[in-house]
Formats: sequence, C-alpha cells, structure tokens
Amino acid sequence: MNDVIKTIKNRVSLRNYKDMDISKEDLDIIIESAMEAPTAGNMMLYSILVIRDQETKEILSKSCDNQPFIAKAPVLLLFLADQQKWFDYYIKENVKEYSEKVGIDFEAPQESDLIIACEDALIAAQNAVIAAESLGIGSCYIGDIIENYEFHRELLGLTDWTYPITMLCLGYYEDDYNRVHRNRFDKKFVVFEEKYRQLTDEELDEMFEERAQFYVKTNKYEADNYAQMFYAKKSGADFSKEMARAVRVALKKWTGELL
Repeated sequence: MNDVIKTIKNRVSLRNYKDMDISKEDLDIIIESAMEAPTAGNMMLYSILVIRDQETKEILSKSCDNQPFIAKAPVLLLFLADQQKWFDYYIKENVKEYSEKVGIDFEAPQESDLIIACEDALIAAQNAVIAAESLGIGSCYIGDIIENYEFHRELLGLTDWTYPITMLCLGYYEDDYNRVHRNRFDKKFVVFEEKYRQLTDEELDEMFEERAQFYVKTNKYEADNYAQMFYAKKSGADFSKEMARAVRVALKKWTGELL
C-alpha cells in the first residue's frame, strides 16, 4: 500500500483541533493542491474563500446548524460553485452581441451550469482534504453551508452566479488523537457492474444490519426501528427542511434566461 492510499484510508473527520494556527506554507500547499484538481474544460468553475476571522467563524458555527467546533477550527475553506467569473468575461467580451450576429442563444447560467460548477468545487475540495491530511492537518466537511442561503449570501458577499456548495474546517490533529474509523457499507451494495441494480428487501436488511444495532427502543423520536429513527434525526429534521428550502431559493435564479 503506497503513501497516498494510506493517507486516504487513515483520514477521519476531525472536529477537535490542536491549539495551533495553520502555517502559511501548509495552507498554500493545500490550496495549490485543490487548484490542481480535475475541472470541466479547464474552466475552474469554483472559488475558495479562506476564512480566519474569528467573528465570521463564530457566525458560521451558528448558521451551519449550531456546530460550535466550526468556530474552533483555525481555518475554514469555503468552496463556491462559481459561474460569475466566466459570465462576466462573456459580457466583457461582447458574447451577447456575437451570439445575436451568428444566430445562437445567449443565456444566463442555468441548472446544468450550477451542477457542473458544483462538481468542480467538490473535486477541488477533496484534493484539499487529501493534501491537508498528508500534512497532518485534519478536516471536516460542513454540508450545512447550503442552509440559510440568503443570510450566507449577504455575510460572504456572494453574487447571483456563486453558490456555497461545501465548507472545510481545517486544523492539526492533537498529538495523541485517537482516530475512530466508522465502518462503510459492504462494497457489494455500492459497486455494480455496467448497470444500476435496485436492492431487494433482503439485501437492504443485510446492508443495514450493522447500523440497525444502533437503534434504541426507547428513543426521543418514538421510532419503531432504525430507519424511522434515522429519518427523524436526519432527513426529516428541521435542518434538512431548511436545506431544501434554501436550495429551492438559490435555484430560482439558475434558469438559463435568454439575454
């Protein structure tokens, strides 16, 4: 097993950070590694916000589903799906007028543009995660950044064609940190040959057998099984509903309006 694979397998989500700032040298390496990530058409449809300001971190720790550890991370990297720069460049270089001349539509960014920019941003984020891990710097993804879209847009100075798709908390591991690896589903339930295959009820029971052991009969959700309990805790929870609302608000703009 080479060092890259060891780094990937050794990584865990880190929520407790050593009281030590991330050096400029290490942060530069992490960001440069992110920017080497594969990208659609070499367009680099993302931007990275480096957040060190403590007040901003405190605010984000509350707006991202009240997770205090966010404020304790030395550095946050916020990855934006970003079509703004290319759109502005098109405007600057008279692409609208050119389109009219040659008889093609000039459209504002649309849903597919957002999705491909999200792909670019997430690939870059994972490059940052692996680079950080190789330097002894742990990370934790914060998906809750997609909540409270209007608030985050104002807080971070976001524009119409930028979207906060994920955020990374970065910090050094404590010297004696105990890494606890959580089991993944068996590969046979995740990897399929050639075509997708929907699992049978029996396969679902086998897939979730280990996790179902975490079900507690007496629980605050009044759930009768693990699936009900997990849905109430995650998919059906208030933060999940807020995510859905915020995404719907953001998507209203990405319609490919003819300009």
